Amino acid sequence: MDKGNLKYQIARLSIADKLIAINVLVFIVNGMITLLFRMDPDILVRWFQLPKDFFDFLMQPWSLVTYSFFHGGLGHIFWNMLVLYYVGRIFLNLFNGRRFLNVYFLGVILGGLFFMVSYNVFPAFFEVNAALIGASAGVRAVLIFICAYIPNQEVRLIFFNIKLWYLGAFIVVLDLVQLSMGVNPGGNFAHLGGALLGYIYARQLLNGKDIGEGFSRMVDSIANLFKKTEKKAPMKTVYRKKKRTTTTNMDYKKESRQRKIDTILDKISKSGYESLSKEEKDFLFNAGKED
Repeated sequence: MDKGNLKYQIARLSIADKLIAINVLVFIVNGMITLLFRMDPDILVRWFQLPKDFFDFLMQPWSLVTYSFFHGGLGHIFWNMLVLYYVGRIFLNLFNGRRFLNVYFLGVILGGLFFMVSYNVFPAFFEVNAALIGASAGVRAVLIFICAYIPNQEVRLIFFNIKLWYLGAFIVVLDLVQLSMGVNPGGNFAHLGGALLGYIYARQLLNGKDIGEGFSRMVDSIANLFKKTEKKAPMKTVYRKKKRTTTTNMDYKKESRQRKIDTILDKISKSGYESLSKEEKDFLFNAGKED
């Protein structure tokens, strides 16, 4: 697979697919390092897992997000990514990738906070040495968001259809039952935190308020810190006649561009992607980004 084809295939992935790919890649790399260097399986995870102790957390604040990229086993990551794949498809049919990331990572953060608070508030957990890993809180947030936003929408579940709000209610009740039985209490507290975030986000959005806007602005501000500042060329005063671009001319350019895209897609359907020239691949990739 050449570089152009790889870029094209990556560009076609949804934000949910990319998130799944990152989780799987982290799982594989961590497993390979552990196997090849005969290391303790937890030696790398310790730097990214969310500790229960607040002062330990202050030493690695990034863990409030990074814990969600590590999983405790094949079954753990398989079920999380499987659910994320299906709920991601439903979510992205309704909203853009930016809102998906808002719900997912706010669910991860609130789930992590629920975990830490519960282990420091309830006496039953004071003597328990625990740390949190897994994407479950983020996955729960997206799932419960969908269940709360379109509660009467039916989905196919194996052999029968079920309304989404029934599914969401069952999952939350299951977490509560497992919590009362002492089964994975830290994980279940995180699940409930993610579920609460998803529910509140959906209900607020139905009322016209996006509670994730502030989170998006914060992420953009952090991202801008790492962008290279482009040197601006000295300003020059240039006098020239303004060209009037008529609507007809703009329509012609758009139509011409679409004809070229259609021609390339026909070529792919007949001879495959590899039959394209480098210029055609670049044109198709850039056209996909503009759209």
